[in-house]
Amino acid sequence: MKKIVPDPPLGSISQTATTAFGSCDAGHAPLFAVREGIHAEDALVHASLLLKCTCETAYQLSEKVDEQGRSLVWSLLHTAESAKALVDALLDGIEDSAGR
Repeated sequence: MKKIVPDPPLGSISQTATTAFGSCDAGHAPLFAVREGIHAEDALVHASLLLKCTCETAYQLSEKVDEQGRSLVWSLLHTAESAKALVDALLDGIEDSAGR
């Protein structure tokens, strides 16, 4: 069966779709949602800031926990740093393509 609408070309994401989060498994809808229509670049900037805060919090927490907890916190820190690097690379790519 052929699709009526082709897949959009890579790199054509322009805005967010509504995405709920914050489920507390209490039998009701999630508490929060990302709203639709937010410009992709604005969403990526906010994601980068959230990840920066996560990295800073994890780093500070690593100094306050025992050895086993420290290993878990460092794992969290490296994961957040990796995600932030991906988001920042996307933002840099957007900026580079806008300057062309």
